Amino acid sequence: MSRARAVALLSAGAALWAGTLRSEAQSQATVRIATIPIEPGAEVYFAKDMGFFAKAGLDADIEPMQGGAAIAAALVSGAMDIGFIALDALTAVHRKGVQLVALAPGTEYISPFTTQTVALMLPVNSPVQKGQDLNGKVVAVISLNSLTNTAVRAWVDKNGGDSSTVKFVEIPPAAMAGALETNRVDAAEVAEPFIGAAKKVGRVLAYGFDSISKDFITTGWCSTPQWAKDHPLLVNRFVAAMHETVAWANKNPQQSGAILATYLKLDPAVIATMQRVRYTDQLTPALMQPLIDVTAQYNGFSTFPAQELIYTPAR
Repeated sequence: MSRARAVALLSAGAALWAGTLRSEAQSQATVRIATIPIEPGAEVYFAKDMGFFAKAGLDADIEPMQGGAAIAAALVSGAMDIGFIALDALTAVHRKGVQLVALAPGTEYISPFTTQTVALMLPVNSPVQKGQDLNGKVVAVISLNSLTNTAVRAWVDKNGGDSSTVKFVEIPPAAMAGALETNRVDAAEVAEPFIGAAKKVGRVLAYGFDSISKDFITTGWCSTPQWAKDHPLLVNRFVAAMHETVAWANKNPQQSGAILATYLKLDPAVIATMQRVRYTDQLTPALMQPLIDVTAQYNGFSTFPAQELIYTPAR
């Protein structure tokens, strides 16, 4: 074989090999993700719009749902692959034997920096002043098995009331203001970006989650252990995309706010005035434990180590 012929064949082979690598790197795997249409659950929208999912080789099919219970059911049934769930909801279903684990963290509550991202609110003419005044009242929460529910119960009990007498009802986040305005509920736990709208028809009784802890992880991105075991590459890609998204979102509130306004169909001016959540990229057991402990207390079961909720790949 001539030298020129050999060089040509080697060049053609190298080009084919490089093209194959590029094709494999650019191949996109579909992952079905369920989230709640509030700012803590918007992280996946940032990842999609900023190209972090695409960079990680994922085609994200994102489905909004009302609460953690619905998302947990979708994961267990196989309708969804990964879902956004508050850690107290994850704790409760774990104790019931439902097989769900956290793949990546979502948001972290840090007082006082993120205190005003959630508020226990009342109709403007409500006489309620303290926890005792909510005894026997109706309080709206996003989901009966949610962080908002747990936080209200803890606040009522720590402020002179008896949360066992409170009736909780589920109302979608965007409908909280309307429920307060029409006095359909006596109080509502409202999360951003809907606090501004609720303030126009109601007043704030208390901000934040200090009744649980001043620093703890609040939410996570979860799957069934079996799905994670069967899809290790997708898990790694998802975690990598979330890691990059956290760094970007915490540093770029203006850009992330524009994305948030688009997906939640809100006025960008509303986003600009609200306190933003803090995303975290570490599933730190010590920061998961406070919410696990409080959830155990209010659900009548013994607490357990946070490590049980963290997915650990088989070795």
